[in-house]
Amino acid sequence: MAFFIGRDREARRAYGFDEIALVPGTTTLNPEDTDVSTRLGPVKLQIPFLASAMDGVVDVNFAVSMGHLGGLAVLNMDGIQARYENPKPLFKKIAQANPEAATKLVQEIYREPVKDKLISQRVKEIKKGGVPCAVSCIPQNAERVGALAAEAGADMIVVQGTVTTAKYKSSKGPIVNLAKFCEKIKMPVIIGNVVTYSAALDLMETGCAALLVGVGPGAACTSRGVLGLGVPQVTATVDCAAARDFYYKKTGRYVSIITDGGMTTGGDICKAFASGADAVMVGSVFARAEDAPGLGYHWGMATPHHNLPRGTRVKVGTIGTLKEILFGPARLDDGTQNLVGALRTCMGAVGASNIKEMQLTEVIIAPEIKHEGKLFQQAQKVGMGKK
Repeated sequence: MAFFIGRDREARRAYGFDEIALVPGTTTLNPEDTDVSTRLGPVKLQIPFLASAMDGVVDVNFAVSMGHLGGLAVLNMDGIQARYENPKPLFKKIAQANPEAATKLVQEIYREPVKDKLISQRVKEIKKGGVPCAVSCIPQNAERVGALAAEAGADMIVVQGTVTTAKYKSSKGPIVNLAKFCEKIKMPVIIGNVVTYSAALDLMETGCAALLVGVGPGAACTSRGVLGLGVPQVTATVDCAAARDFYYKKTGRYVSIITDGGMTTGGDICKAFASGADAVMVGSVFARAEDAPGLGYHWGMATPHHNLPRGTRVKVGTIGTLKEILFGPARLDDGTQNLVGALRTCMGAVGASNIKEMQLTEVIIAPEIKHEGKLFQQAQKVGMGKK
């Protein structure tokens, strides 16, 4: 539905996680009987969770741990891990910097060039851990990083920018042909980020295995403030999922939709799947793991941009191990632990036995869902009153 925001100017209403709720089903299931596995092209995941390719979230050890737990962690090959042989002291510096100096410090650290040998080395280190390896880079670096990562044994590459489209114009520098890249590279390609039906449909034509959905919703991202860009994640996911379904009917090829960012609790994640997601990619949630390299801090991919940073460093703290965040037992009351258990329980309540059935869940507009009857929690800042 569109509304007039001024004379002869219409704007479409869009929705985020806090504005909707999921309706319980007419049949319920035992949560233990639900199947939460998913596929990204030929890669099957036992749990539909990806860890964002952000330096405060994923290093080699984290990627191995995530893989053994059934998910997939993406290593940022434009980041610290591909620039420094021993990056641990740098994480300590970033964690100790005061807020005013943090962005400048990160910019200085990222001036060190990316090294080809480290790209190959990191991939081999993850593969040595016995898990699938996924790497990430910006479109401009895709050819170089992709070739090195594929040769080293990587299983998947994520080509990711703030906004990525199949059609790109530039009077300066080479233009990456994503269709040719997907055809040439010897592994599945995930492309992001996108938020609209038409742009998603165009990107599916490149031959990619999956799309990342989300512009600006991340906890450490400031794109929405700096650039004014963004579509709330529920609407963005629904629109891109509609493109996926149309494309599948047209071609018989299924391109997975991954909701990327904006989710902080199990409830948000459940709503993403009900909106049409095949998997979710989260950053700040996993940055709070004791296993994460950021020491309780988290920063956006575009934070080190030398001219126009579109991210910031935020303190997220640590709340437990990665295993506890994914599988519990939950010791906190706010929905930030046992995310897989939350998803299974919600699927059982709506009567969905698998992710595809979860995508058919009835959704209602309910902006008061987080406040109704929660006066004591809000007053005492516990449970749902912590936000």
